[in-house]
Amino acid sequence: MTVAAVILAADSESALAMTAGQPRVRRLVDIAWSGGALPVVVVAPDPDGAVARALADCEAVLGSPAPEEGGPAARIVRGAELAMAEVTDTSAVLLWPARMAWLGPETITSLIEAHGVDRSAVLRPSWQGRAGWPVLVPLDLLDVVRAVGSSAMPDEVVDRLLAEAPGRELELGDPGAVFDVETPRDDLPAYEGPTVPAAGHVHEWGDDVEEQARSDHDAPDGRTGRTGGSIVGID
Repeated sequence: MTVAAVILAADSESALAMTAGQPRVRRLVDIAWSGGALPVVVVAPDPDGAVARALADCEAVLGSPAPEEGGPAARIVRGAELAMAEVTDTSAVLLWPARMAWLGPETITSLIEAHGVDRSAVLRPSWQGRAGWPVLVPLDLLDVVRAVGSSAMPDEVVDRLLAEAPGRELELGDPGAVFDVETPRDDLPAYEGPTVPAAGHVHEWGDDVEEQARSDHDAPDGRTGRTGGSIVGID
C-alpha cells in the first residue's frame, strides 16, 4: 500500500510563487515526502520549463494537465493516472491544491495511517470543525471522478465522492489544512496536533497510559505487567 500526493496547480505562476523562501511546488513536494507520500506528482502547466527546474534534484513527477475543457475532475484523474504509472501499488491519492502550502507533514502521515486502517473511506483533515485539504481518495473511486462533469469545482468533486463512498473527517489540529497562502504564515493559528491517533490506535494515549502505570505499580513482586516496549508521548 502506498498513498500518492497529487499536487494540482492551475498555472505556472501559482506553482512557482515564492513561499517561505522556496518555489511553492518545491515546498509542497518536500512536505509530501516528509509526511510519507509516495509517489509525489505535480500537475501544472510548464510552458517554459521553469516548474521542471524548480523541481530539479527532488523526487517528484511533473505532468502536464489534462485538456482545460475537462475541468478540475480531468486534472485530478490525470494526476492519479500518473501516480499509478509511477508506483503500481498506489492505493489512494491525496488531492492537494497548490494553494494549501502551510500544511505540516504530520497531517500527511496521519491521513496515510488512517487509510491503512480503512482503505474504503474518503478522508479529509479538519481544523476546529472546518473541513480542509488535502483529501485522500481511494483509487477504487477514480471512476466516480471520471463521471463528474467538467464544470464541477474541486469541492463539488469531493461532495460527489462522499455521496458514493464512506467518508471521515479527521481533526488533526493543523490550521494549514484550512488556511491557504492568502493567510500569511505568521498569522496562522497555532498548530495543535491531533488529540488521538488518526488510525484509531488509542491503547497508549491519555487515560490508558495512566491506567497502565497504575497496573505496573500494583503488580506483585515488584514486576510490571509488561514484557517490553516503551510509551511514545506526543507533545
